[in-house]
Amino acid sequence: MASAHAADPVKVGFMYIGPAGGAGWSHAHELARQEVQKKFGNKVETIFVENVAENDAERVTRDLAAQGAKVIFGGAFPFMNGMHRVARDFPKVAFEHATGFKGAPNLGLYDIRTYEGACLNGTIAGHMTKTNTIGVVAPVPIPEIVRNINAFTLCARAVNPKVQTRLLWVNTFYDPPKESEAAKTLINQGADVLMQNTDSPAPLQVAKERGAYGFGWDTDMSQWGGAQQLAAARLDWSGYYSKVVGEVLAGTWKPDNVWLGMKDGAIHYDHFSAKLPANVRKAVEQRGKDIASGKQPVFAGTVRDQSGKVRISGAELPDADKLQMNWLVEGVVGNLPR
Repeated sequence: MASAHAADPVKVGFMYIGPAGGAGWSHAHELARQEVQKKFGNKVETIFVENVAENDAERVTRDLAAQGAKVIFGGAFPFMNGMHRVARDFPKVAFEHATGFKGAPNLGLYDIRTYEGACLNGTIAGHMTKTNTIGVVAPVPIPEIVRNINAFTLCARAVNPKVQTRLLWVNTFYDPPKESEAAKTLINQGADVLMQNTDSPAPLQVAKERGAYGFGWDTDMSQWGGAQQLAAARLDWSGYYSKVVGEVLAGTWKPDNVWLGMKDGAIHYDHFSAKLPANVRKAVEQRGKDIASGKQPVFAGTVRDQSGKVRISGAELPDADKLQMNWLVEGVVGNLPR
């Protein structure tokens, strides 16, 4: 790919499934876009489109390419098919898709091991629950979400074997009213610690109102949850975005398939609540170090599914199997929609 002329800023496009502002998944991508613009200055012009629906992803991708974007980042799983189709028509554009599995000669794939942050949420939840019932507001049953539910449950039960995880599907990544209703239902079912895999802080707001606990997911959400946010698992896409943009500027970019984690600095676990006891903070910080070092992987040891069947025995589950995870661990109350 040819290097751009120094006086001609390279246009870099970003697509978000939710709003750029506020909190959550899309906001984490937006924070990374801002870092890219700051780092490269007048060498690049970054543009973004927010609230992109799945059935509109192809049109938006095509429009960004037609505007002259030389790099396009699609920041959500539902964009995959649309981006894959458009990439064929713009062979000189570098396309990068988050969380998907369809690559191409000019379409790279990237993701963050969000299940590592979910594990740390579970470590805290297992210590903090009084009812031994924790809950997850879940969007759609793709492997990424299943991994997070399982990691949350496994790591909670590792410190408190009595824990059960109740699960509610909202069938969308961003719908604050739906997310709120799901959170209320879970609390009514006895859950006193909630995790959301959706994009808004609505479940955390409900937790605060109802005296339950929650977490910042993908970004810090303490402005909505206050001290009821026990910690935040923050995603940092800026290192990868800067790497790709730098390669495009240098004319050295090639598509890849990368999966970043805590050891890469792609997940920051912090913003601890003053309500979190010192021993629990110490325990979760140690678990984070053990994940990053590889000493204690999330999916290792003896792991059974809901039926009691052993799914993992001993060594860490290979990434190929993690990427296809379609079963729930023992301790989850709820099913995968079929």
